Amino acid sequence: MNSFDAIVVGSGISGGWAAKELTEKGLNVLMLERGKNIEHVKDYHTANMHPWEFEHHNLKIPLEEAKDYPVHIRSGNTITEASKHHFVKDTDHPYLESKRFDWIRSFQLGGKSITWGRVALRMSDLDFEANAKEGIGVDWPIRYRDIEPWYNYVERFAGISGSYEALPYLPDSIFQKPFDLTCVEQHMREKVLEKFGDRYVIPPRQAHLTEPTEEQMALGRASCQSRAMCWRGCPYGAYFSTQAATLPAARLTERLTVKTNAIVHEVIYDDQLQKATGVRVIDQLTKEETEFFAPIIFLNASAMASTFILLNSKSKRFPEGLGNDSGQLGHNLMDHHFDAGARAEMPGFEDQYYYGRRPNGFYIPRFRNVDSDRRDYLRGFGYEGESRRVRGEESPETIGAGLKEAITRPGPWEVNLTGFAETLPYYENKVWIDDSKKDQWGLPVLHFSAEIGENERKMRTDMMNDAAEMLEASGAKNIETFDNKRGYGRCIHEMGTARMGLDPKTSVLNEWNQIYGAQNVFVTDGACMTSSSCVNPSLTYMALTARAADYAVHQLKKGSL
Repeated sequence: MNSFDAIVVGSGISGGWAAKELTEKGLNVLMLERGKNIEHVKDYHTANMHPWEFEHHNLKIPLEEAKDYPVHIRSGNTITEASKHHFVKDTDHPYLESKRFDWIRSFQLGGKSITWGRVALRMSDLDFEANAKEGIGVDWPIRYRDIEPWYNYVERFAGISGSYEALPYLPDSIFQKPFDLTCVEQHMREKVLEKFGDRYVIPPRQAHLTEPTEEQMALGRASCQSRAMCWRGCPYGAYFSTQAATLPAARLTERLTVKTNAIVHEVIYDDQLQKATGVRVIDQLTKEETEFFAPIIFLNASAMASTFILLNSKSKRFPEGLGNDSGQLGHNLMDHHFDAGARAEMPGFEDQYYYGRRPNGFYIPRFRNVDSDRRDYLRGFGYEGESRRVRGEESPETIGAGLKEAITRPGPWEVNLTGFAETLPYYENKVWIDDSKKDQWGLPVLHFSAEIGENERKMRTDMMNDAAEMLEASGAKNIETFDNKRGYGRCIHEMGTARMGLDPKTSVLNEWNQIYGAQNVFVTDGACMTSSSCVNPSLTYMALTARAADYAVHQLKKGSL
């Protein structure tokens, strides 16, 4: 049987939510995942291994093997023996670059929900209104009030730990108890607020259970064990992932069919019916092609993969790609720019230590270009930070018993602040299909051209200097600023190439994430973003997906789709 009530393309954070919401609302759903199957717990085969159990002690992968991961290696992405199986071999999945783009991919059931950083922050009207107020790109078709109830909805299910701070530009979530700040971080919180008045050192807001609800425990989830081994897959289901949360919930309905190794490369559009009818799929292993049909299609393949599918879906009605009447499809490519900040030693507190290995550190919300503060650039940045005690005074000459003694002796406290910053939606930053090169399935590849602009370069100066002055205000010593140049895409927050907007002449999607001209196709992954904010985007994808799924089912029942 190749016909369903709905098709969901992709199984990552947004795809998992689409499957859960549509099945729980009574639809028979087909989830198509281009990668391999990953079973929760069973396939996290490195989750409990000690470093000495790996051939190379779980350091970076051997040079010979690294040849398969050139993008990961050049980007500094920390794939190791414990995590490499959750990322694709770059040599198996080529793409082209006019300007460097570090495309980090996880083709597997669950996608990058297994390997994401789990920072879960809400956007605010500071973000949703910025384009309109500043004349950048196009206006968002929604405001915070439209998505607020859906943030509430997904947070209760996903489980977000954090603290209530009542900051209008970083709205509070529905929180479980936060992870404690270390003594150094609590000291910084007090000193930074005392010095600046509008800068807050707060516990991170992350999708880690600390007080699991009955609903979460019924799905087999438990509290975070503070092991900081998350990229291996969490056997406790403590952090939110498709495998731990949305997929089990969808399967409980007995209305979900999952097909892995299924490469969706085209949406089928019927020119007479003026709507999409299904998708074309290539089997990753056999290379056979199949068609599946449904009145509702959700594209959640990841921002760049969903955009590829749309660009590759050509018809008489859409000769330049499905939904591309505006000519904006593939343009306005965004990623956060990051890795500029400062690090230092924090004297004192030698009589205090911490327990366990938190899966996070602390967060400093955006304070630039908020209220009366105005800089010579647009938008702003927040900081993700960490504090830790390094091990004792060892030298390269220390070996044997001396080395053992040195590494068991706590050294001084260190603090690191790394800025995560907004990138403006530049039309020139783009991705397109390039027929000059084909992959092993005979499909053309994506071609990237993107870079940060002068606005972002100005911002990075403040990202360094502001971090240094907060460390100085906290009494830190040996302060060192840094500005590590990263490839575009390396923050792994790619978004914006099928943006939402108010006008089909300038945007690809409407306020409900429907494609203009093909309203039974919804795109709710990162491709839909109209601007990037400076906050991590995954929580917004969850909320937009739940909202769109609710709308889609109502429209289907009305006969509008």
